Amino acid sequence: MAGIRKRTVAWGTGLILVFGAAGARAQDKDSFTPMALDAGFGRLDVSEPKTPAEEIIKEFAAKESEFQEALNHYTYRRLARVQTVNDDNKVDGEWYEVDDVIFDPSGKRTEKVVFAPENTLQRVSMSPSDLQDIQRGYPFVLTTEEIQQYNVKYVGRQKVDEVDCYVFDISPKQILKNKRYFLGRIWVDQSDLQIVVTNGRMVPDDTRKGNEDLHPPFMTWRGLVDGHFWFPVYTKAEGVLHFPGGKGYMAQDVHIRDTIKYSDYKQFGSTVKILYGDEDITNKTDKTADPKADPKAKPPQQ
Repeated sequence: MAGIRKRTVAWGTGLILVFGAAGARAQDKDSFTPMALDAGFGRLDVSEPKTPAEEIIKEFAAKESEFQEALNHYTYRRLARVQTVNDDNKVDGEWYEVDDVIFDPSGKRTEKVVFAPENTLQRVSMSPSDLQDIQRGYPFVLTTEEIQQYNVKYVGRQKVDEVDCYVFDISPKQILKNKRYFLGRIWVDQSDLQIVVTNGRMVPDDTRKGNEDLHPPFMTWRGLVDGHFWFPVYTKAEGVLHFPGGKGYMAQDVHIRDTIKYSDYKQFGSTVKILYGDEDITNKTDKTADPKADPKAKPPQQ
């Protein structure tokens, strides 16, 4: 959100903040308030896994690469809503957009705006990094190529609803100019070795006076599509942003809430094969695009 300097505080059921020391150093100008885990999360088992953590990391990054390649051949709909909330917990401004992520006649990936009512946000404005987070940050993917840019620390094992997961803390090794990174925690399905829940935030924030561009923490849930891939189905981001005040304007707090929904996953007709391990699933039919159709790892009911 442009023009903001903040200290992040999570709000609402299901949001958690779990940043370790390495993560805090990645952006030490912010402070984080840990929240209790959602009721869907079981006890964290911190014992060492039977398979070495380094091998698990290598294998799930390879699966995430397969996931990204598969997602590149799917169309879907994204509903994105950004709201400001006043002290009475009433929405006093909103940016809302419905986009279809599709392919043009030449086969190039593109986004088509389906519905975009008037933007009524007044206390904050949407910045390019906000749109980038909605498009690519919230549905975070940690492929074999991308993982080289991160410190990945094994935390333990934990159940998310009915899914047995490995848990990892993720922080960028370095932050390069004009690039955004994930900082937080991921839960990886022990059998499918794909991310099923992501919790954290995108960094860096711009804290320069007069140029503040800051963002709330978020949590993204994935659901099984075509019985193979865990695709994003729901994101919630929420926090209180603290304006520092300056010459000509007063300090104020702004409560921000983002909700993103992803639906209608469909494979795009292509001559490119989609492989899941050694299995060609190019012509499989989408059966579980709705996370409620699968009993695993469901986001909280809204």
